[in-house]
Amino acid sequence: MNPPASNKPSAALKIAATGLVLLVGIWAGARVHSSRMSRDGMPPLQRVPAGEASPAVAGDIDADADLAPHAVVKIPPRLPDFSLSDPHGKRTSIATWAGKSLILNFWATWCAPCRREIPLLKSLSGEWRDRGVEVVGVAVDQPDKVAAYAVDLKIPYPILVGEQDALDVAAALGVGEPVFPFTVFTDRKGQVVALYVGELHKAQADLILLAVQNLNHGQFGLDDARRSIAQGLRALTQAGSG
Repeated sequence: MNPPASNKPSAALKIAATGLVLLVGIWAGARVHSSRMSRDGMPPLQRVPAGEASPAVAGDIDADADLAPHAVVKIPPRLPDFSLSDPHGKRTSIATWAGKSLILNFWATWCAPCRREIPLLKSLSGEWRDRGVEVVGVAVDQPDKVAAYAVDLKIPYPILVGEQDALDVAAALGVGEPVFPFTVFTDRKGQVVALYVGELHKAQADLILLAVQNLNHGQFGLDDARRSIAQGLRALTQAGSG
């Protein structure tokens, strides 16, 4: 498991940008991997198996990492009920956004791919909010660091913060060995439509959100939405590796 988020960032440690999509009902789960702790005690490098991933960015994966398999990820069919504090200490329930589709992004200030995602998440927040989709960040980090970071980057979407309690939420979503970032997509009924592990890119986000909207509008059933996402992401992976 990742060490406490209070550890400082290290340029030598980058979380893999490759993304593995886990779809409830399509795959029972996937094996996630993590490296040994680095010499300076920073958070371990995390990566996912090749073959279901978007193209890696050079330097994202530490060639010296010892990789060992962990438990199979098992995603719940629905978003669990939970509450976390905002960066200023106000306790907030995820039910605050009941009736909306969610892009629930788990991140940390020390995570380089997480930082790279933020401009995309800001854009998605502006583009999709009027269509009933809310971006919510879940920072597994210290509140003071998150509050300062959110101000510096002018993050417009709501952020919840936690340390062990946020890790407990990740575990309830089936991610017991967190690899950051990861993003959960739900429909407006709170069903988990997709869980994307790794740095999210616009093509993947748009594909998943289109399926979520089709599901919300009754054009897809849940299984159809998951199947459409799986097929579309495979096509994006093949196009990126071609």
